[in-house]
Amino acid sequence: MSMTTDAIPTPGKIIAVHLNYPSRAAQRGRTPAMPSYFLKPSSSLAATGDTLERPAGTELLAFEGEIALVIGVPARRVSPADGWRHVASVTAANDFGVYDLRAADKGSNVRSKGGDGFTPIGPALIPAADVAPDALRVRTWVNGELVQEDTSDTLLFPFGQLVADLSQLMTLETGDVILTGTPAGSSVVVPGDVVEVEVDAPDAAGAPSTGRLVTRITEGSQPFGDFGTKPAVDDLQRIEAWGSEAEHAAAVAAGRATPLDASGQQAANAGAPAFELTDELRAQLSSAAVATLSVALRKRGYHDVFIEGVFANHPGDRIVGRARTLRFIPARPDLFAEHGGGYNAQKRAFDTVGAGEVLVVDARGERGTGTVGDVLALRAKVRGAAGIVTDGGVRDFDAVAEIGIPVFSQGPHPSVLGRRHVPWETDVTIACGGAAVQPGDVIVGDGDGVIVIPPHLAAEVAAEAAEQDAADAWVAERVAEGEPVDGLFPMNAEWRARYEAARRGPQGTTEER
Repeated sequence: MSMTTDAIPTPGKIIAVHLNYPSRAAQRGRTPAMPSYFLKPSSSLAATGDTLERPAGTELLAFEGEIALVIGVPARRVSPADGWRHVASVTAANDFGVYDLRAADKGSNVRSKGGDGFTPIGPALIPAADVAPDALRVRTWVNGELVQEDTSDTLLFPFGQLVADLSQLMTLETGDVILTGTPAGSSVVVPGDVVEVEVDAPDAAGAPSTGRLVTRITEGSQPFGDFGTKPAVDDLQRIEAWGSEAEHAAAVAAGRATPLDASGQQAANAGAPAFELTDELRAQLSSAAVATLSVALRKRGYHDVFIEGVFANHPGDRIVGRARTLRFIPARPDLFAEHGGGYNAQKRAFDTVGAGEVLVVDARGERGTGTVGDVLALRAKVRGAAGIVTDGGVRDFDAVAEIGIPVFSQGPHPSVLGRRHVPWETDVTIACGGAAVQPGDVIVGDGDGVIVIPPHLAAEVAAEAAEQDAADAWVAERVAEGEPVDGLFPMNAEWRARYEAARRGPQGTTEER
């Protein structure tokens, strides 16, 4: 069915969800416990092939490819199980917005996302009866390059829940449109770009598709007047709009973005730290002993960065990665009823942990129940996580050990989570085994346990630990040769000189160790 803006009655409401895909939540660094929304005016609707003006004086026009729901039978106070039955069809949408006006809106998105043409929709409708709500795919292309792709089976808040939630307070009427959120990959487009969005159901009979929703970006010419708030951006907005500091830098190099202001660099760094756990640094930390890293941190005044009481499920396991966090609070029946079921914080954490990251769980040191089991451990492994650390217990301990992902815990316990815990929130500062852990901290674990390294110290302590481990290895070789430890461990001046000479090698160059 071909679709234009008048193919269905002009909707009385266009309701958009803020965050709904785990991939986007991870990119934003926050995962909501419940859905939240904003309204877009029906005058923002546009059809495929239309042009969209980037308002004059703005630089950060961003696209967001989305699955749009079109309401059929009106819905009022329906249940999540019945919500999908009130959807007549789905189609593709693009939730455009200009970051330059976010500050003016103070969170309402009226001006930043409500402009004429800011909600292209179409070109075809897929009848909801022909597809399963968890079998849809959304993809976005910019100038022919695929930049977004995700599926509805990953949603934080399924379609039926969105319909039910909104219908608690308002009647969703025939023709109303719900924009269901965008996955990771949203970024900035500039005049001359072409953006395309497609929604399809590749595994359904006939593989129905909306076709590509095409929008061409042009430059506006009408300046803003002096009678309202004018567009304004800072470096934090630039980095968030482009997706990351690295993506912004690449856009600057390609001539597509404005460089960061020198005066705003500190503020930008405060919002988006430049630290990166590179492959080289990861390898260096992987070869450093936790005990040696602990000494290096103590020298710098960090005495309480060891996660007490946890050990690996496999002897010899090591982990290195940046922290993602999950917090449990003490069990309480009413709170567990509200937060323990459905797509709770625990499930969200395991569904969003990224490749090379370590999921760190705050179980308050309570080992009398499981905080992770075989299914969730498998999910973390499939997503490429570097490991799991919990100061609680592990359920299905033998099965988790067989999965192969490193897990550091207080040991096995058969009880289910609700015996002691309520899954509460993710990606916040937590306490695990007596150590403070923030999202993004560097986590290193070996047979001695797990240590937390503040990112700004990671390279420094890794280099020092590598040097110390090299020295310790040389000392061990001398002891194996029969040397007594007195004066050798720790090295006195004579042994230190011999060590330095050995490092330099016969030609006076430092040997690699």
